[in-house]
Amino acid sequence: MTLRKTILAGVLAAAAATPLAAQEPVKIGMITTLSGPAGYLGQDIRDGFQLAIDAEDGKLGGVPVELMVEDDSLKPGNGRQIADRYLNNEGVKLFTGIVFSNVAGATVPDIVDAGAFYISPNAAPSNFAGKECNENYFVVSWQNDSLHESAGQNATNLGYKTAFVLAPNYQAGKDAISGFKRFFKGDIVGEVYTRLDQTDFAAEMAQIRDAAPDVVFQFHPGGLGIAFLRQYQQAGLLETVPMVVAEPSMDAVILNAVGDAAKGVNVSSHWNTDFENSANEAFVAAWKEAYDRPLTYYASQGYDAARAIAAALKATGGSVDDADAFRNAMREAAFESVRGDFAFGPNQHPVQDWFSLKVVDGEDGKPVLKTVGTVFEDHGDVYAAECSL
Repeated sequence: MTLRKTILAGVLAAAAATPLAAQEPVKIGMITTLSGPAGYLGQDIRDGFQLAIDAEDGKLGGVPVELMVEDDSLKPGNGRQIADRYLNNEGVKLFTGIVFSNVAGATVPDIVDAGAFYISPNAAPSNFAGKECNENYFVVSWQNDSLHESAGQNATNLGYKTAFVLAPNYQAGKDAISGFKRFFKGDIVGEVYTRLDQTDFAAEMAQIRDAAPDVVFQFHPGGLGIAFLRQYQQAGLLETVPMVVAEPSMDAVILNAVGDAAKGVNVSSHWNTDFENSANEAFVAAWKEAYDRPLTYYASQGYDAARAIAAALKATGGSVDDADAFRNAMREAAFESVRGDFAFGPNQHPVQDWFSLKVVDGEDGKPVLKTVGTVFEDHGDVYAAECSL
């Protein structure tokens, strides 16, 4: 702790000699998914991040920043090429934005191996949380498994004894099912991995009907989730087999798209629009003023990622060159999160509370997500013990 304070004090003293107004903007490279059925995920991360910059008139933590954004089109190779160009042609040392774990898996190692920082606003695959953790890799969202551990615990709390589980066949999907099974105390009567580009789930609906589970857990973000829920309703399963999901399978865009088909679905989340804290109330109001579209948790994570970076830039006087100082400042997490209490665990992933939500009728008769209880308090992830930081 004494060494950390000494490092930060030295950097602040050096920065004080140069007015912030005279500094070159800190470049932030955002690689994210902006196109296709999942494009709104990256758009919301980008716009939530930009909202924090706009609140400071183009700065973060009082430091001028330049946000550079490119679409990875949900292709790992694209993400890696963009990172390479930003690193070698633009001199970017601070990255964020990736939505999907397969893109992160191809891109993050090159970034941190080059000595740059990656601050994740979403994807957080299990391998990067444990033995492959890195001192320049921070996650502001959640670790993939812990996101769905909350759904498993929620299903247990609701008294379900048998579950049918489904997720796309890629790293985040595997982490999702592992996380759910870790905290669900009942029996798994069906386990299916779908394609990441799948739009027809007729075969899966038949399997669910044959298995006759107490509950279905499914992880299908973005357009996949919209397609799955619509077909679930059309198959007549909505009235007979309840559904428990984590937030990626029932964000505000999915809810808006499927409408009444979502009523009664139980959801677990680390954030909701109805959280009563000053940071969240200001964020929700600012979003409504700036954007005419539903507010998702992706936007909240982009906003929090920007505020975490802002706190570190403020502490270091805008320097990213002194990696030790910036890293130590990031670890402090000296910002007010829209989700309430927030801290980084030993593997630089969040330790945070998780809540149970339910889709109910809003005041205008349209379905909304309402926070109804707590699932976990100060919950980290199982891989932190394997991290040697």
